[in-house]
Amino acid sequence: MPRTKGSKNKKSLTVDYAALIAEKQAEKDAAANEITAVAANIEELKAELKSKKTAAKKLNKELAKLVAKKAAVEAAAAEAAKRGEAEAMLKKLLAEGMSADEIIDKLK
Repeated sequence: MPRTKGSKNKKSLTVDYAALIAEKQAEKDAAANEITAVAANIEELKAELKSKKTAAKKLNKELAKLVAKKAAVEAAAAEAAKRGEAEAMLKKLLAEGMSADEIIDKLK
């Protein structure tokens, strides 16, 4: 006669559903708290990023102003040097006895 497979003496398992539900609820609450903490951290980081971007914009504007001022000062210094050179040349030519018309022609 063939043997039957498996045991016929199965024990009925009692599952404590209340404990499982409580455990899963605790896990869910912990995950929700973690999500809330991460969301708050993200909001703080967004605010910090915004303030840093604003500061960077201000610094860029100040830098542009300083570069423009530097260029203006350099241009003024170059113009003054050019004017001084022209005056020195004019004095030299006058000292050599050239007339005003000859000096004008020479400066052109």
